[in-house]
Amino acid sequence: MAVAARIAPKAYFAPQEWAPLARRSPWKGLALLAHAWIVIGLAMAMAVVSPWWLKPLTIPLAIAVIGARQLGLAILLHDAAHVALHPDPKVNDWVGNHLTTGGLAGYRSYHLTHHKYAQQAEDPDLVLSAPFPITRQSLWRKIGRDLTGRTYYKLRWSGLVKRIAGRKTGEPLLPILREAIVARRRFLIGMVATVAVTAPFGLWWVWPVLWLVPQATWLPMVTRLRNIAEHACVAKDEPDPLRHARTTMANIVERAFIAPYYVNYHCEHHMFMHVPCYNLPRAHRLLKAKGVMDGMLTAPGYLSVLKVATSKAA
Repeated sequence: MAVAARIAPKAYFAPQEWAPLARRSPWKGLALLAHAWIVIGLAMAMAVVSPWWLKPLTIPLAIAVIGARQLGLAILLHDAAHVALHPDPKVNDWVGNHLTTGGLAGYRSYHLTHHKYAQQAEDPDLVLSAPFPITRQSLWRKIGRDLTGRTYYKLRWSGLVKRIAGRKTGEPLLPILREAIVARRRFLIGMVATVAVTAPFGLWWVWPVLWLVPQATWLPMVTRLRNIAEHACVAKDEPDPLRHARTTMANIVERAFIAPYYVNYHCEHHMFMHVPCYNLPRAHRLLKAKGVMDGMLTAPGYLSVLKVATSKAA
């Protein structure tokens, strides 16, 4: 197996520069986590309290905001996988398991394999970037599947449906359902708890409309766009560790709706994967000042990446 090339921090940073970059704050990661949940709560409140004639505007806006923060929670899970969310590993793992999207142990194993073999045949994420470039029509079809919930259904529920439909004669249904409930207990507990709290106030619709719909539509789309920006059209078996991933400069709208919590600094992340996400902008500025940016894979914005990723002729 071809392990991806690595960079030693001392190749670019003096010890006094590297120390603050690598330092894990006991509060910054938790502050980002609190920010994600507060924004979700405020977006829900906006949709709930707005008058009926404004809801055609506030509900779609809330869906986009909440879906982006759901991605933010996944990004903070990603930091927890690198033990970068909190300096205490026990706190890091507890928060990663219970206050983000969860499933830390499985995700950590999967994701560290991605880093170990970035853009190599053994990279489990290579399948996401290998088809690019594609046509514009193909991308629009994919986005259509995302925004209509078909991607979500395929990833989260189609396996269960096929498992139930493919039962052998006489095979009981109950064990299959029990296994499915255990695997989805976090999802189900959240649903029951939220509906139980909101239904007495006539707000039973908050969970399906303002949590499930963002999770099933906006989240898959922005996850796709983020994946495209990070690794699409990056050379397979790339020997240069400065070009295993792409950094995309994000404006304020892109940071709000597509790339929260510094996820756009993906080249820097692959170069120094244990640097906490909130220190990546500083790493970027230092590398730029040292002239390293010229050799890094970067893009001026998400639209520019999509143009490259959809450059295949129809």
